[in-house]
Amino acid sequence: MPIQTINPYTGEVEKTLQTESLADVREKLQIAEDRFHTWKKTSFSERKKLFKALIRHIEENKQHYAELNTREMGKPIRQSVGELEKCAKGCEFYAENAEKILAVQHVKTEAKHSYIRHDPLGVILAIMPWNFPFWQAMRAAAPAIMAGNVFVLKHASNVPQCSQALQDMFEASGFPKGVFTSIFIGSQDMEEIIADDRIAAVTVTGSEDAGRRIASIAGAHLKKCVLELGGSDPFIVLEDADMDLVVENAVLSRVRNTGQSCTAAKRFIVHKAVADEFVSRLTDEFRKLKIGDPMDPSVEVGPIAREDLLKLLDHQVTRSVAKGATLVTGGRIIDRKGYFYEPTILTNVRRGNPAFDEELFGPVAAITTVRNDEEAIRVANDTHLGLGASIWTENREHAQKLAAQIEAGTVFINKMVTSDPRLPTGGIKKSGYGRELGEHGIREFVNIKSVIVD
Repeated sequence: MPIQTINPYTGEVEKTLQTESLADVREKLQIAEDRFHTWKKTSFSERKKLFKALIRHIEENKQHYAELNTREMGKPIRQSVGELEKCAKGCEFYAENAEKILAVQHVKTEAKHSYIRHDPLGVILAIMPWNFPFWQAMRAAAPAIMAGNVFVLKHASNVPQCSQALQDMFEASGFPKGVFTSIFIGSQDMEEIIADDRIAAVTVTGSEDAGRRIASIAGAHLKKCVLELGGSDPFIVLEDADMDLVVENAVLSRVRNTGQSCTAAKRFIVHKAVADEFVSRLTDEFRKLKIGDPMDPSVEVGPIAREDLLKLLDHQVTRSVAKGATLVTGGRIIDRKGYFYEPTILTNVRRGNPAFDEELFGPVAAITTVRNDEEAIRVANDTHLGLGASIWTENREHAQKLAAQIEAGTVFINKMVTSDPRLPTGGIKKSGYGRELGEHGIREFVNIKSVIVD
C-alpha cells in the first residue's frame, strides 16, 4: 500500500512511497536490537559528542528540513524553522545533562553499600503524530538515546519524508546505523510490531483513541507505555489581567501551527467584567491574520494538514453553532485551493457543546464567560482531558493558588503553554500518562535498578 505526501497548500501529491513488509520491519528491528548491545556500552561522553554533531547538522540544515516540514503538513515556514531550532535545543539539554541526571544515586541503608542505577531498556518504539513532525519525535528520541536506548520511529503516514529525514540526520551526524530507525508500515500491522519481543517499551503522542488502542496492545504484552494524547487546554482570563498581553498571547496560542497543537489554547474562560473587551479585541486580531502560502514568511495561518481533518473541523463548528454557540467570525471552509479554514470565534460555549466537549484541531477559539474565579476553575476542570492550562492575572500569588487547583500536567501563568526541554510535560485524565522532557522524561525509559552490597 502506498504512502503519499499530499501538500495541504496545493492538495496535490508530491511524493509516493511504498510501505514496508513485516519482514522488512523485522529485519530493521533485529539491526536495532543488535546495535543496542553495543550502544548501551558507549560512554556518556561518546554519546554527547555525537549529539553535538547532530546539533550542528540541524543548525546548518534547518532551512532544508523546515521546508520539507511545511510541504508535508502545511506549517507556516517561520514556525517550521522554529521547530528545528527547538530540536537543537532539546538535544543540547540532554547532551549536557543526561549523565548528571542518570548518575548513580547512593542511599544509606543497613547494608554496607546501597545505590540506584539507571540502565537503558533496549529498543524504544515511538508512534508519533504529524503536527510537529521533527520536534515530537526528537523530544522522545534525544533522552531515550542519550540514556543508552535505541529508537524506532513509526511516524504518521502523511509525513513520511520527515520521518526519513530524521533517520538521515542522525546517520549524517555519525550515529551508528540502528540507533535511530524509521519504519514505514500500515497501522494494521502495528499490533505485531508492538508485540515483537525486541520492542522493550512504547511511547505515543496522538489522539485519545489511538492512545487507547496502542496502550491496550502494549499492556497485553506487559510493555511500558508513555502516552501524550489530546488536550482541551483552558486559557483563563481573570478580571485584573493585562488585556494587551492576554489578546496577543490568545491569538498566538490559538492559531500557532494553524491551531493544530495538543497544547494550544482551546477553551477561553473569561471573567464577565472583561469578556466584551476580550471578544471584541480578539475578533479584530483574528480578522487581521494573514492566511495563505505557508512558504511565505509573512503568513500566520496556513492550511489544515489533511482534507479529512478540514472537513471534521467544519463539522464540529457547524454542530457547535447548532447546539447554541454564537458564531462571531469565521466558521467556513475557505473557497480556494488547499485545505484552508477561516479563523473562527465562538461565544456562549458550555458543557454539552462540541466546541467545549471535543478537541478542535484548527484555528477556532471557543469562549465561555464566568462570574468569578471559582467558576473559572470549575469550568476549566470540567473536561475529561488534562494536558495544559494558562492563567492570566496581575496577581501572581493568587494565580499560583489557583494553579494548584487546575487538573492538568502543566500550568502557565501569564505565558502561553509551550514545552521546555528542562521541564517535564504530559497529561492526566484522558490526556495520557507518563512524562516527556526534563529529568522525569529521561527516566521513563530506564531500568531504575537498586543494588545492595552486604
